[in-house]
Amino acid sequence: MQFIVITLSLAIGLIAGYYGRRLIAESRLGAAEEEALRIVDEASKAAEARKKEILLEGKEELHRNRQEAEKEIRERRRELDRLERRLIQKEEQLDRKNENVEKKESQLQEKIRDAEKTNQDLQTVMSQQLKELERLSGLTSEEAKDLLLYNVEQQIRQETASVIKNLETEAREEGNKRAKNIVSLAIQKCAADVVSETTVSVVALPNDEMKGRIIGREGRNIRTFETQTGVDLIIDDTPEAVILSSFDPIRREIARKALSNLVSDGRIHPARIEEMVEKAQKELEQELRETGEGAAFEVGVHNLHPELIKLLGRLKYRTSYGQNVLKHSVEVAHLAGVMAAELEVDVALAKRAGLLHDIGKAVDHEIAGPHVEIGVELAKKYRESKEVIHGIAAHHSDVEPESIEAVLVQAADAISASRPGARRETLEAYIKRLEKLENLADSFEGVDKSFAIQAGREVRIIVKPDQIDDLHAINMARDIARKVEQDLDYPGQIKVIVIRETRSVEYAK
Repeated sequence: MQFIVITLSLAIGLIAGYYGRRLIAESRLGAAEEEALRIVDEASKAAEARKKEILLEGKEELHRNRQEAEKEIRERRRELDRLERRLIQKEEQLDRKNENVEKKESQLQEKIRDAEKTNQDLQTVMSQQLKELERLSGLTSEEAKDLLLYNVEQQIRQETASVIKNLETEAREEGNKRAKNIVSLAIQKCAADVVSETTVSVVALPNDEMKGRIIGREGRNIRTFETQTGVDLIIDDTPEAVILSSFDPIRREIARKALSNLVSDGRIHPARIEEMVEKAQKELEQELRETGEGAAFEVGVHNLHPELIKLLGRLKYRTSYGQNVLKHSVEVAHLAGVMAAELEVDVALAKRAGLLHDIGKAVDHEIAGPHVEIGVELAKKYRESKEVIHGIAAHHSDVEPESIEAVLVQAADAISASRPGARRETLEAYIKRLEKLENLADSFEGVDKSFAIQAGREVRIIVKPDQIDDLHAINMARDIARKVEQDLDYPGQIKVIVIRETRSVEYAK
């Protein structure tokens, strides 16, 4: 009986638990459905708001694009209008030129007809005069010709005898001069390099692919490099190498340093090229000071002014008739010191005057006047002694030497310049021709800088954009070309290029 009661109790408990859990599950399910409906409603509202926001952003973006497109169209229309005006102007200019050419051609034809008529008249007059001369002189034309030839023969004999005498005199003078050179060579006690004519530098490349990077897209890199340095960059079939060509050794050295740094860095673009050129210029200035100090130390000259040391370094990149001026100055200092020691005079003074005798050549392309006068002024400016200044002033006999040291500097200069292999005329003449070309271009108003490249067959002129406009640049190129034709002697033809560049620079902070 008790077992039955327990069984019934369990059954009733189970049934009650089942219905209780069912009621709880149904209540939770209803709450979940209400929460799901709420979430769906909120999601639909958020989606509607996002939809409106996206539509608004799309309309704004469309408006901006429309404005930009209209702006671009206006700019292109203005550019087309400008080009159209330029074309109209050029057509008008060509029409005027054609009219002038036709007018000149008609005038030329008229002059040719006049000249032909005048020539005929002259032939007639000459024939009449010849007959009259034969009648008056009583000689035929053949007899007169024989008499004239006889007189000319006698005159030529006299002139030939005079020329032979002059040649003999010159030969004796040349013999004496060569004898003096032999004596000078016998007394010199230092070895010196033979002059070498070079206007190119070679830069090694890691591979031939680097040549394309140096040229750049549409040649922008190579144009920027040549414009910044004034050096002609030659890229040919030579494997893993490019050639830098320029008559100015300082420019060529700056270009070599800049290109070497660009190749090692690997980043080659116009802005990087400008940065490397500026860096190379600063490095070269430091090198000039070190070179000047080394030259002074080599000959034993001390207590030089820092600016004089820097000017000595510049002489490394200055030549005179192909001879390096710094090496020449060091050689003169050694020779003057040796001869001063032999004569038992002031060796230090002779070396100092010999080292500084050509210091004016460091800046003679910047300051007008002969290098002797420039050197004297520099020595006075940097407080050299009177004896040194006098040695500089007297080394080309501009003033009479008043001391033994000045005479020794003069003699050492002559020995160094006249020894075999010291100097050559060809390179110096070539460099002077290119310098004249650049100076002529610089003489025009509005020119910023100019570079003679392609061995003098091309000159590039960079003008100041705020002073020279596009039309003026065209006229300037024509005027410079005409000036070159009038003032310079040159083989072939010279291409004149005028470059006008405007830059706008701003910094984002």
